[in-house]
Amino acid sequence: MDELKKLQAIFQTLSDYNRLSILKSMCDKECSVGEIVKNTRLSQPLISHHLRILKENNFLDTNRKGPFIYYYLKDSKILYAINLFLEIFEHTEIKGSTDFRFCPDRIIKRFNH
Repeated sequence: MDELKKLQAIFQTLSDYNRLSILKSMCDKECSVGEIVKNTRLSQPLISHHLRILKENNFLDTNRKGPFIYYYLKDSKILYAINLFLEIFEHTEIKGSTDFRFCPDRIIKRFNH
């Protein structure tokens, strides 16, 4: 896949509000589907759909613990990249946007070292 197609796939994956909400809920920990449902207030079938997309596009990986499957960020630098985009566009008025950090700086700093 050429670099532009790869970037397109990355940005398409990140362009969904629900997927961003899922990634935000997993900022610093692995989570089960039930925990993600609780954190995001989205339905379990919708969460499962988006987790599949995030996993297929190499944003997430899984860890089985007994009967439970836990999802975690495959590369935590994605949090840094998302925060960087928010910082770059912090003074841009985007319809429906709110002022927030995707993940707390203390978590991002941990991944920068």
